[in-house]
Amino acid sequence: MGIGRFAFTPILPMMLHDRVVDLRGASWLASANYIGYMLGAAMCTVQPMVWARLGWRAVDAPSLVRAGLVGTALLTLGMALPFEQTWASLRFAAGLASALVFVYSSGWCLARLAELGNASLGGLMFAGPGAGIVASGLLAREMVAADRSAAETWLLFGIAACALTAWVWRVFRTRTVGAAPLAPGVSLQAGRASRAAASPSTGHGRATPSPAPAGERRGEGPRTHGRAEVATLAFAYGLSGFGYIVTATFLPVIARSALPADSPWLDLFWPIFGGGVIVGALLATRVRVSGDLRLVLALAYVVQAIAIGIGVGLPTAAGFAVGSLLLGLPFTAITYFALQEVRRLRPEHVAATTGLVTVLWSIGQAAGPPMVAAILRRTVDVNAAFSESLAIAAGALVLGAVVHVAMSRAWPRNAGTPA
Repeated sequence: MGIGRFAFTPILPMMLHDRVVDLRGASWLASANYIGYMLGAAMCTVQPMVWARLGWRAVDAPSLVRAGLVGTALLTLGMALPFEQTWASLRFAAGLASALVFVYSSGWCLARLAELGNASLGGLMFAGPGAGIVASGLLAREMVAADRSAAETWLLFGIAACALTAWVWRVFRTRTVGAAPLAPGVSLQAGRASRAAASPSTGHGRATPSPAPAGERRGEGPRTHGRAEVATLAFAYGLSGFGYIVTATFLPVIARSALPADSPWLDLFWPIFGGGVIVGALLATRVRVSGDLRLVLALAYVVQAIAIGIGVGLPTAAGFAVGSLLLGLPFTAITYFALQEVRRLRPEHVAATTGLVTVLWSIGQAAGPPMVAAILRRTVDVNAAFSESLAIAAGALVLGAVVHVAMSRAWPRNAGTPA
């Protein structure tokens, strides 16, 4: 998945160098991938219900994961072909495949770990995309040093995806009737509290009731929370998708526009970001956090806004390195804690509410590259365009932090809200 979704970022400077795409076209290619991911996540959320209503035979999660992995590898290989008119479709389909892999592998893996009594290991899986970012970034750096073309790099990445798929193929096999897929990004500690069990007849499971989330009084049932509270959480989560994506899409290009062409750091900032994602994923599942998670989320948003601000205000190798690391660290934590809030607000409708907030996050993510394209259209100064785009992205993160703080005051955790 780290290759399928994020390999485009380190290869983009090579595509620009080869003149097979310009920055505006690259923005739309990136958006095609993000829109595919959004639709794929939404489809995975409703798929069990649709299958059950149509009376279709359920497909087990490992088989769907395998299909997504094969699709990811083939679509990555397809980007090596000199058919530019197909690239948008390939990136869109790669987004769909990435969503398929993420949704069904996370649900299957967390359920298996729960069965084995090792639910706390779930965070290791979510460090995987970060590892893919690091590996693809370092590999792209070597291809740049060897003066290879973008097409050759896509081919190499496709071969790597095929090899990784073959490596994990036997892991994803049906042992028992699989767990129903968790919605995108379902809480990493879902295995500790509940297991989404599939019905043998339909394959459409429903999560068993979870213990009352942190903040609920003992002896009380889960409180109901108003639609406004859920909608506000979804909006704030969407802002995080918009806030990080400009850097996550154009980081190597931004670095090249600001640093000397012979700087040895040009292709290292993306792997540094991936390293931050890995560390953040492991810490998010191991550091015990108490209190109002919305304040934790506000802090994570501020850290990412500061990371972007460092890159804009200090466009040096040190500034980009620190900014990349800080941007990656809260990446998983934001998803992790936001989806714990989903469990708290809608304990009986976790999947549907998770689907809602994920779609909002994906919409925010998909809106970032077109904004960059629009700004580039009205200015010839690439540095100024990126600076303006990053400032807007940082502002969105600050707004998201303000929204989370406002939520904590408007809807205190110890007070119920009428539905």
